[in-house]
Amino acid sequence: TSPALADVHPEDTQLEENEERTMIDPTSKDDPKFKELVKVLLSWINDVLVQERIIVKQLEEDLYDGQVLQKLLEKLAGCKLNVAEVTQSEIGQKQKLQTVLEAVHDLLRPRGWALRWSVDSIHGKNPVAILHLLVSLAMHFRAPIRLPEHVTVQVVVVRKREGLLHSSHVSEELTTTTEMMMGRFERDAFDTLFDHAPDKLSVVKKFADGVYLVLLMGLLEDYFVPLHNFYLTPESFDQKVHNVSFAFELMLDGGLKKPKARPEDVVNLDLKSTLRVLYNLFTKYKNVE
Repeated sequence: TSPALADVHPEDTQLEENEERTMIDPTSKDDPKFKELVKVLLSWINDVLVQERIIVKQLEEDLYDGQVLQKLLEKLAGCKLNVAEVTQSEIGQKQKLQTVLEAVHDLLRPRGWALRWSVDSIHGKNPVAILHLLVSLAMHFRAPIRLPEHVTVQVVVVRKREGLLHSSHVSEELTTTTEMMMGRFERDAFDTLFDHAPDKLSVVKKFADGVYLVLLMGLLEDYFVPLHNFYLTPESFDQKVHNVSFAFELMLDGGLKKPKARPEDVVNLDLKSTLRVLYNLFTKYKNVE
């Protein structure tokens, strides 16, 4: 082995010929921005999966087999994947990963995302690949989180060649700026408003459970909304989503365009999404007495 590989883990000596393993340099792992990125992503995943009774503690160890990724995508996309619920074998895990990642690719390819992961890299617990995947999902689904910008890590790539381990170091960019990462979505006046005055927008939280939106539509369209159609005092996330979804249906019935936001965005206190919904209402009904 090469003397330059003092920091290589013992299991890396078990690599097959021409097989490689990727790890993040320990100095990069200590970088505060990298730690913040991992912390924010972990918190987001656990918030999304709270009703599934799933707690993710370590990204590589908890996501490599596809089980958590399946639940995460199903929750985010509102879909159901045709995969086995529990798979213990490596073949079964990779088959599940293949199905999950194909569904992810179908979502991201039209947006022009660079797909910097694979079944083998995710199953191989490649931390960089897993982080690239999660950042892309967070951006695509407009997660109500703020990712640290310009996170770059030094990556050690170890490969066995002719029985010896060889290493190389490369720099890997995990995030750029929020504006660049979200550049595939049209920025509008609300992005500017959000950038400059987020502290003044807490009022939109009052609409997060959907109750005010439903009642407001009834007032604007001059009809009574039967109480059995929505939850007047919603307690769960799903009940709040039901309310906002119902309010969106009332908006469509009133001749408004389908909101860009998802009901989940409003419930998750996404300020820009909520403001866009309110602005659409204001534009249509501003002259109503």
